Amino acid sequence: MNAVSNPLDGIIADGIHRMPVRVYYEDTDFSGIVYHANYLRFMERGRTNYLRLLGADQHALFAEAENEAPGFAFVVRAMQLDFLKPSKMDDLLDVLTRPLDVKGASITLHQEVRRGDELLLEARVKVAFVSGGRARPIPKALRTAMKADQL
Repeated sequence: MNAVSNPLDGIIADGIHRMPVRVYYEDTDFSGIVYHANYLRFMERGRTNYLRLLGADQHALFAEAENEAPGFAFVVRAMQLDFLKPSKMDDLLDVLTRPLDVKGASITLHQEVRRGDELLLEARVKVAFVSGGRARPIPKALRTAMKADQL
C-alpha cells in the first residue's frame, strides 16, 4: 500500500484520497441538516487536497505543469450528484476522491461523502485543465501521476 498524507489534507492510499470533514453549525440549514450546497464545498476541498497530495512527493510535477501552461487551473466542467442520506451538525464525514478517467484536457473523478460506512452522497465530476482562459492538454507528468492513482 503506497500512501501519501498530511494531517490537514487527508491521505491517498490505494488510489483513493480520503479527507475527514467535521460538520459545523454554519454548514447546516434551519432544520439542522447540512445544506446541500455545502457538500460542493466539502468535495472541492477533497479535490484540492487530492491534487496537493498528488504533488507532495513530486514538486517538480507542478513546476513542469506551470512551465508548459502558465497560470494553469482546473475548473469544473460538469457534475452529477446523488444525495442519498442527510448529515447533521457534529457528524464526522469522509470525502473520498478517485480518478475514473484521465484524458488529454480533462479528468473525471468519482467522489463520495460518507459517515462511517454510510454513503451519503455520490458524485461524478468532470474537471477541465485550462490556461489563458482556454482548455489545454494536461501536462504529461501530471497526467501520468493521476493515471498512476487510478484503480
